[in-house]
Amino acid sequence: MPRWPRLIALLFMLLLFSACQTNGGNGSQVATSKPAWINASTLLDTCPAELKKVKNCYTPYGLRRAYGLETLTEQGFTGKGQTVVDIVSYGSPFLQKDLDVFSKQFGLPPVKVQVIAPLGTVPFDANNAEMVGWAEETELDVEMIHALAPEAQIVVMTSPVDETEGTIGLPEFLKLEQYAVNHHLGQIFSQSFVATEVTLKDGAGQQLVKDYSDFYRRITTQEGWTILSGSGDHGATDWTDLAGSKLSPTPVVNFPADVPWVTSVGGTVLQHTATGYAEQAWKGSGGGSSQFFSQPDYQKNLPPTVQSQLAGRRGLPDLAADASPDTSMAIYFAGSWNQVGGTSASTPLVAGIVAVANQTAGHALGFLNPGIYKMAAQKQTRDFRDITEGDNSVDGPVKVQGFAAATGWDAVTGWGSPQASQFIPDLITALK
Repeated sequence: MPRWPRLIALLFMLLLFSACQTNGGNGSQVATSKPAWINASTLLDTCPAELKKVKNCYTPYGLRRAYGLETLTEQGFTGKGQTVVDIVSYGSPFLQKDLDVFSKQFGLPPVKVQVIAPLGTVPFDANNAEMVGWAEETELDVEMIHALAPEAQIVVMTSPVDETEGTIGLPEFLKLEQYAVNHHLGQIFSQSFVATEVTLKDGAGQQLVKDYSDFYRRITTQEGWTILSGSGDHGATDWTDLAGSKLSPTPVVNFPADVPWVTSVGGTVLQHTATGYAEQAWKGSGGGSSQFFSQPDYQKNLPPTVQSQLAGRRGLPDLAADASPDTSMAIYFAGSWNQVGGTSASTPLVAGIVAVANQTAGHALGFLNPGIYKMAAQKQTRDFRDITEGDNSVDGPVKVQGFAAATGWDAVTGWGSPQASQFIPDLITALK
């Protein structure tokens, strides 16, 4: 389920009440010249008036600079020819209209989002907090992808079932993903949904976890798909009940970010300083070690101190990017500008970077993790902004000792945030 405070969803309910064939991206696009729209995007590096009082409000141009993408963008590497598939419940009835406003505000090229609902739809209810929350999630995902990969195509696949905790909504999401693969809709999944491992321990949950894992293994290693999943927004803990009302008093991690075939994305706090950009761990960044999955081969060369911490289990996240609501990008939703954070923001941000990477490579890169860990061990300072400050310990309403950001890999930010100008070419080389 999307992990923002319910208060935000309720506020947007009020706003809504008052206001109330892409290809699969398998081919490559050779960058030949500076995009015609790039000058406008550069000039429009200003947050809307409603957010100017916010010190760290980022624009698409600002985020591309922060993550080393702008040089590539100016060379024509914009995600062109690639398609990112976003998986959500319900979707948003305002998606295209709001995206058009967002694109115009920041000088981005227009993009027509394809919305596919093979399982059917349900009428949007502006008084339903879950529907409003998913609508915001949908628009956050799409606007973030468009900001980082302005010429990538975006497919939004919607389920008529609200994904919450446990198995609720997960069978439908798996059907959507199978549909996307069978119909060659793209090569990148961006997904911000999570369910705590503790809510999936029963027989039905374990079978579903296996079904997902088997499917993910096949499509990442045999069919060239990349799967990006948010690690969660409650730090070292998360919900223990299906209603999402009780936080675990001990560390837990989330599915499907725990699956070894998934690239798990954590969260940071991005700061623009006088000397450039800096990041520290975001307190809400999910991370830790999985109870479901043993340590994959690509993590077996992590340092002894990390190995001791993981105790032979899959550690997450793998990467991280800006997720703090206080330092996030301006998002246009339901006729209003706002800032929304969480790994629901960092995951589509990284998906945009992967779209540019696929275009640069001339083919879909597929399963990223072996390449990420290989190059991180060789020249981490060049490819990543290593996050060494902050932690994801939880102080309330339960107290949970989390993990501290540290040099190299850690269970809060993984290897850190990708610096695209070096990360992309080095990742392509590492995966050959």
